Amino acid sequence: MTTVDTGGHAQGLIPSVRRLVIVGGSLTAARVATEARRIGFDGFITIIGSETNPPYDRPPLSKGFLTSAAVPNLDHHLADPVGMDVTLLTGTVATSLDSRSRIVRTSRGDVPYDALVIATGSAPRVLETSRGLEGITTLRHVEDAMRIRSALQPGARIVVIGAGFIGGEVASSAKARGADVTLVEATPLPLANAVGPLVAERLAYLHRQYGVELNTDCEVREFVGSKHVEKVRLSDGTTIAADLVVVGIGVEPATGWLRGSGVAISDGVACTPYLESTVPGVYAAGDVARWVNPWSGRSTRLEHWTSAGDQAVAVVRNALTTDRQPCSVTPYFWSEWYGHKIQLLGEPAHEVELLGAGGATDPFIAQYRFDGQLVGAFGLDRTGSVMKLRKAIDDRSSWQSMLRAPGSGSVQ
Repeated sequence: MTTVDTGGHAQGLIPSVRRLVIVGGSLTAARVATEARRIGFDGFITIIGSETNPPYDRPPLSKGFLTSAAVPNLDHHLADPVGMDVTLLTGTVATSLDSRSRIVRTSRGDVPYDALVIATGSAPRVLETSRGLEGITTLRHVEDAMRIRSALQPGARIVVIGAGFIGGEVASSAKARGADVTLVEATPLPLANAVGPLVAERLAYLHRQYGVELNTDCEVREFVGSKHVEKVRLSDGTTIAADLVVVGIGVEPATGWLRGSGVAISDGVACTPYLESTVPGVYAAGDVARWVNPWSGRSTRLEHWTSAGDQAVAVVRNALTTDRQPCSVTPYFWSEWYGHKIQLLGEPAHEVELLGAGGATDPFIAQYRFDGQLVGAFGLDRTGSVMKLRKAIDDRSSWQSMLRAPGSGSVQ
C-alpha cells in the first residue's frame, strides 16, 4: 500500500499525474476521489456523472427506500466536494474518449486528464416486449425507486421479472408493503448460478414461505394493456394480472461511449490485474471493470458494493503512485429478504456442505469447496459464522486443513 509521510503527502506519487478524471457519478467514483485525497494527491480531481444527484448509495433503493414510512434521504458519498476540492459535473454525459489527446468529450465540453478512471457502472437490461407500455420499469436510479415506491400499496399486483438478488429484494419490499407479489424466473431455480442448486432450492422455499408466487422455468411472452400494463403472459401459458412490473434480468456494462477509443471491451472494460485498460493511463473500477482477479486467477466482473470499494482503493494506488499492486478481491455480497440476512462470501462450487439445515426460514450455512480448497460460504441469518470463514476463503485454504484446525471457522 502507499504510505503517507508525516507531512500528509503520499510517498511515490507520480509527479506527471496532476489531473485525475473519473467518469461515472457512482459510489466507486466517490471512493476513488476520497482515496486520492487520503493518500495526499493534491492535483485536480473531476467527477463526470450523468445523473443530477451527487454520488449516492444504490443498495438501499431496493430495500429501505421502498419500505420506509417516509421517503428516506439519499446517502451521499461525497458530502463535501468543495472541501475536498473536487469538481463535480452532475447531469453531464461522457460522449467519447480521445485517448491520444487524453481528453474526455462530454455534453458540456472537453475534459483533459492525465489519469482516467472509468466508473460508469452498468445499465439494466430491458425486455423488448415492454416498450411503449406504462407501468413497466427497471430499478437502477432513485427516480426508478420513486416510481416503484408509489405503486407499492396494499393489494397492488406487483410482478417482478427475474428472481436474482435485486428481484428478491424488490419482492420482499413489496410484500412488506402489503402488495400481492409474483416472481417470474427463466431458470428452474432462483439464483442457481450464483449460489448453487442446493441453496437455491432453499431460497425458492423462502419466497413461497412468505406468500410470494414463484413461477420458474418460464419467460415473458408478452405484456398486455392499451396504455398501461394490465397483464403478463408467460411462456408456460400462465397469465398474471399486473399493476406494476419490475424487470430485474441483469445488467450490461455502460461502455458504449468508449467506441473507437482503443479501450478493449469484453463484457466490460478489459483490464490487467492492475485494473489498467489496454490504453495507458486509462483504468476502470466497479461494475464496468473486467479484470484478472488474482484471488481466483480468472477474468472477472463483479457487481457488488464491497468490491467497488476495494477496487477504488487499488485503482488509486495503481493510477497515481509508483507502488503498483494487483487488485485481488474476494467477492462478498449481502442482502435482506423478508427480514432475513443473506450473505455470499467467495464463490459457489459443485461440492457443498450444508450445515444447520432445518425449515425454510431456519438459519443455515453452506460451505463450498473446489479442488480441495474452501472457496465460498453462503449464510442465511448466520452473519458471524460466515465472517469467521473470511480469512480461510481469502487464502483459499485446503479443506483438510480446515477440518484439522481447531476454531478455524468451520460451523458446527
